[in-house]
This record gives sequence, C-alpha cells and structure tokens, in this order.
Amino acid sequence: MIRPIAPGVCDRPGPDEAYFAVLPDHEAGPAVASALRAPGARTLLHASGRPWLVGRWDDEQITVAEAGRTRLAIIGCCPIDAERLAVEAGRLRHLAQLDRLARSLPGSFHLVAALDGRLRVQGTASGLRLVWHARVDGLTVAADRADILAAAVGSDLDVRQLAVRLLWPVPHPLQQGPMWRKVSAVAPGRHLLVDTDGRTTRHGRWWTPPEPVRTLAAGADDVRRALTDAVAARTGSGGTVSVDLSGGLDSTSLCFLAGRQGEAQVIAATWPGRDPADDDLRWARRAAGHLPGTEHAVWPAEESPLVYADLLEIDDTLDEPTIGVMDRARLLAHVPRLLAKGSRLHLTGIGGDHVAWCSEAGYHGLLRRRPVLAVERLRGLRALFHWPMTPMVRALADCRSYRRWLADAASDLRAPTPPTVVDALGWGGSPRMFPWITDDAVSTAADAIRDAARHAQPLAPDRGRHADLHAIRDCSRIIRQWEQMSARAGLPMASPYLDDRVIEACLSVRVEDRVTPWRYKPVLAAAMRGIVPDECLRRTTKAEAALDAAEGLRLHGGDLQSLWEDSRLARLGLVDAAALKDLTGCPDDPRLRQAILYSTIGCEVWLRTLEPAAKGMSR
Repeated sequence: MIRPIAPGVCDRPGPDEAYFAVLPDHEAGPAVASALRAPGARTLLHASGRPWLVGRWDDEQITVAEAGRTRLAIIGCCPIDAERLAVEAGRLRHLAQLDRLARSLPGSFHLVAALDGRLRVQGTASGLRLVWHARVDGLTVAADRADILAAAVGSDLDVRQLAVRLLWPVPHPLQQGPMWRKVSAVAPGRHLLVDTDGRTTRHGRWWTPPEPVRTLAAGADDVRRALTDAVAARTGSGGTVSVDLSGGLDSTSLCFLAGRQGEAQVIAATWPGRDPADDDLRWARRAAGHLPGTEHAVWPAEESPLVYADLLEIDDTLDEPTIGVMDRARLLAHVPRLLAKGSRLHLTGIGGDHVAWCSEAGYHGLLRRRPVLAVERLRGLRALFHWPMTPMVRALADCRSYRRWLADAASDLRAPTPPTVVDALGWGGSPRMFPWITDDAVSTAADAIRDAARHAQPLAPDRGRHADLHAIRDCSRIIRQWEQMSARAGLPMASPYLDDRVIEACLSVRVEDRVTPWRYKPVLAAAMRGIVPDECLRRTTKAEAALDAAEGLRLHGGDLQSLWEDSRLARLGLVDAAALKDLTGCPDDPRLRQAILYSTIGCEVWLRTLEPAAKGMSR
C-alpha cells in the first residue's frame, strides 16, 4: 500500500542559491511577494511600484529594460545589452512579438515580460531552464523552481509522481510533471501567459523543432556559427574560464572555439578515467598540443571520485529527483582546483552526444521515403551495433502511433527489457519497473502512463525526431540540476551544446547526414573543420566509464546498504528495502552492470534532502 505524505514546510531555496519568481501587477502582489522573499532576495518593480520579480541573482546574470509600462528581463546567459533590450521593449505592442526575439538570441536564458498588465514567462526549448506556476493566495505566480512555489502554497509531495520517477526510463510527457501538488509545469518550448486579472493563465507555443532538410554542407555552416556564438556568449566578458578537455570531439571543439576567440584566458581541464584501456588522456594531450595559449590541467585519475560516491552526504535543495546524484562527487571534485586557478565559469561538452548525433529511429521514417539508402545504412548499423535481424525487422515494421505505443507500454512494466534494437528504432526506451519496486508502485505508474496516453502528443511527427528531442530534454533536466550543484559549490557551469540555437542548427540537418555507420558525428566534424586540427577530428573511439562504475559499487557498497536501512521510499510503500539490500550487497551481480539502480537511488536521495527543510513532516 502506498502511503501519503502530509504537507510540510519547505525552507527553499538554500542559502545564497539563485532563484526568481514573477508576479502580476496586482494589488495582492506585495503580500504574495513576502511569501516568496528569501533572505538576501531582491525585488524589481512594475511601473505601478508593485513587485514584478523577486529572487536572488547575480548582476551579470540578468539584463532588464523598461519602456513606459513595459518591462523585459533576460535571466541567464545572453550577450544582449540593456540598450538593445530597451529598444525591444519600446517596440513591443503584443506579447506574441517576443517569439521573434526569443528565437534570435544566443545563449541559455529565461525571458520575462510585462505589457499592459499581462505577463509572459518562458524558459528554453531544451528544458534546461524551466518554468513552473502556482496560485499563491489567489494570485498566479511563476518561478524557475517548483520548490519555491510549493513552499509558498504549503503543498504536499505527489506520491504518484514519485512512483512515475521510479520508471526507467520515464517516457514523455510524464517526466514533465511537478513533484508537488498545486504546482503546474510549462513544457519546454511553451510560454506562460497571465492575464490582467492576475489569475487567468494559458500556455502558448513559441518554439517548434526545425525540419531536418539541410544538407551536411549547408548545415555545418549553421552549426559552426551557432556553436561559436554559444561559446562567445560565455567567454566574451573576459576573465578566466575552464573547459572540459576529455579528448572527445565535443569538448575538444569547445576548447578550440574558446581559445580561438581570445577574450578569456582558457584552462583546459582533463580528468582521466581509471580504466587502462581509456585513451581519453592521449587524445586530450594531442589536442592540447595545438593550443599553445591554453593551460592544460590534468588531474590524477586515482583522485577522481567514483560513481556512487558520497550519496549519504548530498544536501542540495533540488526541486525534483535526478540520476545526476550518482556522479555528483565526480562533477564537483574539480571545482576547488579550478577556482584556485581563477576560473569564473566551467564549460562542459555535455549535450554533444545528443545534438551532434541523432536517434537511429530516424531510419524508420527514411525507410519509407528513401528505401534503398535506408536499407544500406541499416545494414551498416546492424553490423556496428550487433542488432539481431528478427527484432530489427519487427521494429521497422511497427507503425503504432505514439499514443498506442505509450498505452501498450503500461500493460506490463515488469516485462523483460526488449532487445536494444527495438528501443533504438522505436519511439524510445521501453519504460520498466525493477523487481524491488512494489506492486502498488507499479500499478500507480501504469495508471499514470495510461492517463497520459489518452492525450499524449509526440514531440515530433516521426519517431526519430521525437526520440532526439526527448533525449535532449532528459539530458537537460540532469544538467539543470548539475548547474545548480556546481554554482552552489562556487563555480557556475554551462553546456553550450544545449543552447536552443545550437540544437536548432544540428536538428535541421538531414537524418542520413547526422547518423551513419561510416562516420562519427559527421555534422560536428564538418562544422569544426579548419578550427579543430584534422588529427583530432579523426578520432572514432569513445571511452566508457563501466570500470569506474563497477569499482564504485564495490567501494561504496556500504553507503548503498545504508540507503535502504531506513529507506524513505520504503516508508512510502514504493520499494522493498530488503530486496535492495540483498542486491547492493552483491556488487558483482551482473544486473548491476546496467544503470538499473539509478532512478531508485535518485528518488531515495532526493527524499532525504527534503528532510532538513521539512522537519516533522508526517510520513
């Protein structure tokens, strides 16, 4: 039986953590603002003098402009200056005009507008910057964090959503649901509109994915420009920035772009894996040899924390569970060293795998449009990935709609995971529940999937583009939390590949030019030709972290056992703690070679982080 969680008090966000909330121009605004004002918060005003924005932010992370009663704010990374934004504010006659502005600017940011008593608030198409809203004392308030609103309305956790987050993977659109009742989410690519009464809301679409019609040659120029602008948006203000240099194409490209632009001093940071077969360091040194003005910092591999490290010490105040907690210690280990070297911002190559490649499911549609080409490529992909023939043919013949696929997925969440090719050529990964998840939790998640399937729309008409966008959003949600963790540790991080303009440029390239068995990340390689040395572009290997994960299980098995000693998920009736203790007590169990524990650990750790801010919460 799943047990409910009673409402509790959330002291959110943590000390000095950034956040913002947006209020309508309403007489109730000042009173509502007081419920949203954490220590050290700042307030920006409507023309009436009532609160418009409340929160904590650094001056370099916000650009504000006004013209008469119009207010515009860009919060995040964007190179627009206040003068140009003031021009845009003066031109604004209707909130729909902001679509053009939002689709033209580089970087990653929230856009907030107030015009004639109406509000518009939006994040990014990637999902890296999200928008939530709730009715606080009768007034609609938007925020960049769901927990801010949950605390303001005294909301309780949604146990059904916890059950959904135990799925592996979580299918669209279920991952968008807020973890608290009385809080609503705005889907990536959509904006929130609040009417003049301060209560009435609707969601509108401001972004649609591009049609994948560009050739490799034409698309490469756009990718080069978009990625150059994305890096410049971070380095343009000078100072010292650090950049991952794993030796892979994604991070290597960013290092050369940052070094080439010259505005900032660049530190290329390499943390090799422990696997003797890992050749990242060799490739990183090769790249660094072509970057004479860049410091190459190489950390000792044996000092790198392993997967599963420090799970019991995590206390980040996050507004949803994340599998990113598994690598949190590894993510933050470099922060003190880079701060000591003067880095003000750290750039990662995360997201390159999601935008510079694409789902093989694109060949499901290409088979119907260009069968001869598709068959040739599918033969190559089958050989590359060792796909068995019969499941591959069945997957290609499967023409179910997304709704039908989603509804079917709910029928047996405990079924064996299908062959890899089925998910690779389908609408996405088949959601599954593992043996330690209780029957009640499985039933709850299945009901949620069936409810979603009644009205669910795919992110794009064909399964390849849908799978691409879903993967980008899933990645962005993890990076969103990592950015918060890193900023709290003292070093903000950014992932330029997840900027909307970069995503658009990559996704506009034809499927057959983005994914091919014969070349590795051809779009990025073509875009970086002349910027990254040819010898670096020729790398076709990719290091895996399987050894680090296996060693982490053995080294940190005691912490994993402790997670289940007094499991919060078990208290709620969602997992069988004894089964989890048995499993994690055998780190060499072959089942653990896959990421089957990640969603469960993410939810367990997240529930524990709520407790200091919600003491006395009834279970």
